[in-house]
Amino acid sequence: MTLSSRRLQPGRFMMIDLRGYELDADTEAIIRDYGVRGVVLFQRNMASEAQTRGLVESLRAVIGPDALIGIDQEGGGVVRTRTLPFPPSAMSLGASNNPALARQVGAATARGLRSMGFNWNFGPVLDVNNNPLNTVIGDRSFGSEPALVRNLGLAWAEGSVEAGVAPCVKHFPGHGDTHVDSHLGLPTVAKSREELAALELLPFEAAARAQVPCFMTSHIVFPALDPEHPATLSRPILTHLLREQWGYEGVIITDALDMRAITDHYPNGSAAPLALEAGADMLIAMGTPDQQRRMAEAITEAHEAGRLSESALDAKDARLRALAARFPVDVQPYPEAARAEDAQLMQQAWQAGLTAYRNPAPVAPGTPVTLVVAQSGVGGGASDPGLSGTALIARLTDLYDLHAIAFDPADPLAAVADFERFHRPGTPVLFATTARHRPTEAVQQLAALAKPDLHLALWNPYAVLDVSAPAIVTYGFRPGALDALVAWLKGDVRATSPLPISLGTS
Repeated sequence: MTLSSRRLQPGRFMMIDLRGYELDADTEAIIRDYGVRGVVLFQRNMASEAQTRGLVESLRAVIGPDALIGIDQEGGGVVRTRTLPFPPSAMSLGASNNPALARQVGAATARGLRSMGFNWNFGPVLDVNNNPLNTVIGDRSFGSEPALVRNLGLAWAEGSVEAGVAPCVKHFPGHGDTHVDSHLGLPTVAKSREELAALELLPFEAAARAQVPCFMTSHIVFPALDPEHPATLSRPILTHLLREQWGYEGVIITDALDMRAITDHYPNGSAAPLALEAGADMLIAMGTPDQQRRMAEAITEAHEAGRLSESALDAKDARLRALAARFPVDVQPYPEAARAEDAQLMQQAWQAGLTAYRNPAPVAPGTPVTLVVAQSGVGGGASDPGLSGTALIARLTDLYDLHAIAFDPADPLAAVADFERFHRPGTPVLFATTARHRPTEAVQQLAALAKPDLHLALWNPYAVLDVSAPAIVTYGFRPGALDALVAWLKGDVRATSPLPISLGTS
């Protein structure tokens, strides 16, 4: 049966979010009223694995057999679950540059997700992060070389497919060379077509030719491709380039339409039908129930006005049904032995990515050490909060005769007096960077005053540009990254992987 032979259900092209641990009455009403097909879950929706499985099962019962339940489980700082093994960040995998390992990590990530009922994962990231000032991608990218990103990203996606979860490459056509976060504003990448083809587009074209299951769009203007619309709303980009020139036949989903790159310019749900007209098959329609209803009604109005033809909607519906049939919501067992093997794999992957920058030397265990670290690791955007100072102190207390100075990231220089009062002359200084963004000018000043012997770069690798000291780079702060760090400090492992990024001069 085609859409043309029944009443339009605009929710078939929408993925919405929930507010809590259960399917609330308002959301269930939206699903039923508009025929919503997809739901994306976040940490706020998951209290335990059993509860999450129950929530997914309740969603499938309401939506039906072609339900699409999505999650952002990229690895590194973007991981929504708290009980599954933490995958390494893409940039950690980029450092080790091992496609077989990336494939194994993609499969292990999918096995964990499938045990909770998810059938769609919004990863891997195929953005080529060649801009040290990028505030939103960073360690989410495999690196700054497009061939490396292509090779590792496609391997990761293949592993996910093999384990039964649909991967979704993002953020097409590329969010790596921006300094504006599309959660907060509308970026522009003003490059020629030739420049884009050689960098941003190379991994995505390979993914399209390989027919990966899904693409996610970016809310970025590429004037050389479309001078008027961001990619999410661009027919020249989504239809002419991706579908027609590259022959892509899979599903196209937008990034979240509640991001300010969209809402500041296309208010009141008006972006929803525009994205479908451009070539998207599904919209991530996050927001309040009223906002979600406005988007659904805007789709219906566009259909009734003839802007969204029935044949085009039928094609979108067919692609989405095929995706759900290939990757059903089908909870699979996750035996403890398999979980333990995957946890060990993740640990090995974190360890393989360790990078030594400027020839750092571990400080011998038992040595008196002064640690300078922020009280909290500032996250934001799509990322979780980073490592707290308390957590790092706890990891190093048994290793050293430790004196720790935890500074307020909002007022780092207030810690100068504490450092001058309590630092023991001649004691090695470890300075940790734990935030998603590069260190602020004030944090850089504090680091210069502390004169660290060793920089622990525990999230953003570009921080090595801002702290004048030899560095050990972990590309993340999850337990596996800290285990690898401690093993290196003890001298049990070596850091042999090169930086997968060009530092430039910024």
